[in-house]
Amino acid sequence: MADAFDILIIGSGPGGYVTAIRAAQLGFKVAIVEREHLGGICLNWGCIPTKALLRSAEVFHQMKHASAYGLAAPGATFDLPAIVQRSRAVSGRLNTGVGGLLKKNKVQIIWGEAKLTRPGEVTVAAPKGPARQPQATPPRGALGAGTYQAKHIIIATGARPRALPGVEPDGKLVWSYFEAMVPAALPKSLLVIGSGAIGIEFATFYHALGVDVTVVEVMDRILPVEDEEISATARKLMEKDGLTFKTAAKVARLDRQKNGIVAHIEQGGATTTLTVDRVISAVGVQGNIENLGLEALGVKTDRGCIVTDGFGRTTVAGLYAIGDVAGPPMLAHKAEHEGVICVETIKGFATHPLNREQIPGCTYGRPQVASVGLTEAKAKAAGHEVKVGRFPFLANGKAIALGEDQGLVKTVFDARTGRLLGAHMVGAEVTELIQGFVVAMGLETTEEELMHTIFPHPTLSEMMHESVLDAFGRVIHM
Repeated sequence: MADAFDILIIGSGPGGYVTAIRAAQLGFKVAIVEREHLGGICLNWGCIPTKALLRSAEVFHQMKHASAYGLAAPGATFDLPAIVQRSRAVSGRLNTGVGGLLKKNKVQIIWGEAKLTRPGEVTVAAPKGPARQPQATPPRGALGAGTYQAKHIIIATGARPRALPGVEPDGKLVWSYFEAMVPAALPKSLLVIGSGAIGIEFATFYHALGVDVTVVEVMDRILPVEDEEISATARKLMEKDGLTFKTAAKVARLDRQKNGIVAHIEQGGATTTLTVDRVISAVGVQGNIENLGLEALGVKTDRGCIVTDGFGRTTVAGLYAIGDVAGPPMLAHKAEHEGVICVETIKGFATHPLNREQIPGCTYGRPQVASVGLTEAKAKAAGHEVKVGRFPFLANGKAIALGEDQGLVKTVFDARTGRLLGAHMVGAEVTELIQGFVVAMGLETTEEELMHTIFPHPTLSEMMHESVLDAFGRVIHM
């Protein structure tokens, strides 16, 4: 049957398209349904374009401090429309690349909105409303509305910005990350609600371009999922740079005016007001599980996510879920890995369930923050006797040479076995360094093996080695 497939995937974000490619490599006849843009939110309106924006902000920051490097860049300025255009061009290039990869691997694209009608069957309707750029029209050769059958159906529909009552984005005064990525003009003042990765990245981007930024966080510290010591270090460095934080605080109300907002902020039993030009709501994301027909099929969900077994299998045979809809952490690399596990399990490979403790997390602001595994507090709460190592950037030769001598590398070990339980970093390029500890944890590397590993000099990675040495009383350069 022409409209029958071995595997049909709903959603072409990082989880969906990687899963489709791996399934095709394994010999399956594969189709992927997309309603808006190949590459999903991450590639088009999340991970990739924000990194392009942050790179522009980083270069501008260095230009402003050129004299620290013996250089001169008098009157350094920026072109906001050009910054935004570069970000969109980067996304557009990768969007095209995803289409090329799917074509190369003979994955059939079906353009529209999918709904599960019964086990093994999906109906696809024409997309509703205009699609966001860059992918506004179906790729050449895409199938359209119709009914399609598949032995295995994988839901990879991703997530969207979460909206809190009373502070919902309106696209003009209160922005979600969609509007925050394509500003027509810079506000003079900005309130960011939420200090997770999304909030911190936008806060540091706008601040680098001269905007007066205040961040409000309901928890008692910023970056609340990170190790407490790393979170405190990041806050100290960002405050030194000029950002303002209000923690253990809540935005109770927003009074929207003609071209500005009065925010009512509750903190410590008192309410204060803050007048700003714009607000960014960065209070997290929620999975797109609505209007898929899950209820009719009896698919179990919990707190807005589809319940799976670690291999992607839902409570309905032949139906799977990966990525954001399958629960936190809602990260692109988690979705990709989850999808590969799912299709390799379908193929009959001897797979292992997703290990959430070995999923790294990264925040790409200034400074960068990266981590994997247990924080010191969680390791102790889990009953481990721990050994903790620390090494500061200010004692690393490469960091000093780069002019980036502020930051910290922290490692947490089980004192009895020498097992690496967690690694946590704040500072320049730590999002590129963290994979070293991810690999170490995946290989069940001990502290002895890490201490015997030769790290190149001069590099930032030497701090990883020194942090391990410090945990066991053998640090050299401190």
